[in-house]
Amino acid sequence: MSRSLRVFLIATSVMTVLRADVARAAGPCDDLPSQSALRAALSAAQSESNGGFGLNMWATLVNRDGIVCAVAFTGVSRGDQWPGSRVISAQKANTANAFSLPGLALSTANLYSAVQGGGSLFGLQHSNPVNTDVAYGGSPSAYGTASDPMVGGRIGGVNVFGGGLGLYSAPRGLVGGIGVSGDSSCADHNIAWRTRANLGLDHFAPNQTGGVSGDAQRPDNIVYDITPQAGQMEGVSAGGWGHPVCSAAAKTIAGGLPAVK
Repeated sequence: MSRSLRVFLIATSVMTVLRADVARAAGPCDDLPSQSALRAALSAAQSESNGGFGLNMWATLVNRDGIVCAVAFTGVSRGDQWPGSRVISAQKANTANAFSLPGLALSTANLYSAVQGGGSLFGLQHSNPVNTDVAYGGSPSAYGTASDPMVGGRIGGVNVFGGGLGLYSAPRGLVGGIGVSGDSSCADHNIAWRTRANLGLDHFAPNQTGGVSGDAQRPDNIVYDITPQAGQMEGVSAGGWGHPVCSAAAKTIAGGLPAVK
């Protein structure tokens, strides 16, 4: 092979890689699923038994910069779900993304005990306030559609009960967060977990991505280790990352959620 041909082939290869990188970086949401894919994955997860009331749900995806990329709901139309859960789902997505790392996944459920009085993260829930212009701007008629007014904005907000998870893709690693709201917080967690699995965004780095759950197959799973204590409604978490039990069924279901990939 001549030197000139080798130079040409190398240059062509480099340009191909550069074009791929440009294409991949063309939009802030390129690493995340579409709104229709989110809605389908959420609907499939909500249809299963999750230990809650079986209510309709909201879900939001944010990218690694906290930009809202998709909002969806289950049910026939907007209003079949708790209206307040739209923004709560976005808060959960923002929280899970904001406090997860490539090597440490934290669900919003993991934060419950740590933010209580005397906890190691007390006050966290008051940081990073919601951007109300993003949360409540635009026409409500577009809420939950591909043109939801939150899309493209940084929502902010910190939520510290079940329903938010970091998103991990096979080729790209940590790419954002998902938040789900509309049922009990324990059912929200289970639905979020199944939605993430349905989207194929639970690809944790083997032996590198850990969590606080104590379960290597479910590193950011909800932890039920709170022991009731007189004078404290929620009791004390043995490991410091516990979440209250909403129902015995939700607790059992959480223990059998799909293992991360």
